[in-house]
Amino acid sequence: MTELPLAIDLARLQFAFTVSFHIIFPAFSIGLASYLAVLEALWLATGRAVYMNLFKYWLKIFALAFGMGVVSGLVMSYQFGTNWSVFSDKTGPVLGPLMGYEVLSAFFLEAGFLGVMLFGMDKVGKGLHFFATLMVAVGTLFSAFWILSVNSWMQTPAGYGLNEMGQYIPLDWVEIIFNPSFPYRLVHMVLAAYLTTAFVVGGVGAYHLLKDRGNAASRVMFSMAMWMAAIVAPLQIIAGDIHGLNTLEHQPAKVAAMEGHFETQKGAPLILFGLPDMEAEETKYAVEIPKLGSMILTHDWYGEVKGLKEWPKEDRPNATLVFWSFRVMVGLGVAMMMLGIWSLWLRLRGQLYDAPITYWAAMLMAPSGFVAVLAGWITTEVGRQPYTVYGLLRTAESASPLDAPAVAISLAIFALVYFIVFGAGVFYILRLMGKAPLANETGPEQGIPARAAGGMAFEATEHPRQPAE
Repeated sequence: MTELPLAIDLARLQFAFTVSFHIIFPAFSIGLASYLAVLEALWLATGRAVYMNLFKYWLKIFALAFGMGVVSGLVMSYQFGTNWSVFSDKTGPVLGPLMGYEVLSAFFLEAGFLGVMLFGMDKVGKGLHFFATLMVAVGTLFSAFWILSVNSWMQTPAGYGLNEMGQYIPLDWVEIIFNPSFPYRLVHMVLAAYLTTAFVVGGVGAYHLLKDRGNAASRVMFSMAMWMAAIVAPLQIIAGDIHGLNTLEHQPAKVAAMEGHFETQKGAPLILFGLPDMEAEETKYAVEIPKLGSMILTHDWYGEVKGLKEWPKEDRPNATLVFWSFRVMVGLGVAMMMLGIWSLWLRLRGQLYDAPITYWAAMLMAPSGFVAVLAGWITTEVGRQPYTVYGLLRTAESASPLDAPAVAISLAIFALVYFIVFGAGVFYILRLMGKAPLANETGPEQGIPARAAGGMAFEATEHPRQPAE
């Protein structure tokens, strides 16, 4: 692993700091936009006020999260020109249009319908309002599509050529957009966003159920969140495994770092825990399960798994950081699945609302999606080093001519402003979450057909002590 000048390390730290703040807001707003669309659809289908109460409750929180995501994203864009101008120059012909498409097709869609979604319920009618909510949800998914395409091209570049100025230019836009790792990253990120939102919703529902177990709105949000945990968490683990196999094919050094393997082995063990030492080129104090590493990565008990020693030291990612960030992500994913399965067991026994320990577990797991997303992002980005465009453009060759004190001052200012501005925003969101949703259940509204309670997958009965199904 090559030592970089201090100025470049500070520029990397600044970008990591800003992207870490930014990623938590889109991860939340992507899932929350879809949740709002589902709530409004259920309200239109059943006429039950509890769904509209929840829609209004989460709408304010979505607006704040969306706004903070936009602001934090704008700051990141400027860094491409200030700290990473060489990267911007060389990759601009490929990545510039992709980021432009994100603004034109996703952000405009979100921003265009957001006003109708926030303020148009009494002005445009129920059908058009639902369409606006749906378009905001679709816009967030479009945004994820284009941003993940950009990032995936940096991980597995395809469809490009070089011009006489040394710039990467597009030769095949289909190959660029749908590069080899893009489908796997997109699915993995969208599922992560849904799980992030589900556990926030579940934690908030659990918090209010501890105070009032009969609150219909809290029961509905808790029930819906546990359904998502039970269904989506296992799917995420499967998607992550498939994504890992794709990474093994295209970025084997990253996988070696994730697994903590320095030696190439057939029948490699799965290292559960240990301390990878980049200087000693070994993982110390390793706790291993024999041959399971090869089985997971190659689906063969005796499959060969390459170790980091296959690459020169200057081409190796930081195994210590990648090893542990990967385990944080996987560990939280397993915990999410276990809580989802446990809630399903309680639901089948009719005891979903009669186990307060489940409420405490849901509250404890409420921030788990954010932590898992950050850990996964660290695994992805640090594992790509020492390249900004994998195998093509090194980080040391991507930076602007930098002065370390200038970068340090800007980083300090970023940190101060971010903690004040976004800290205040998060504090206000938590205050909104601390208020219980309206619990009234007044029945079908005029002119909207109601369906039988037993026909709805996420239905909460009007009786305060019966379990919601």
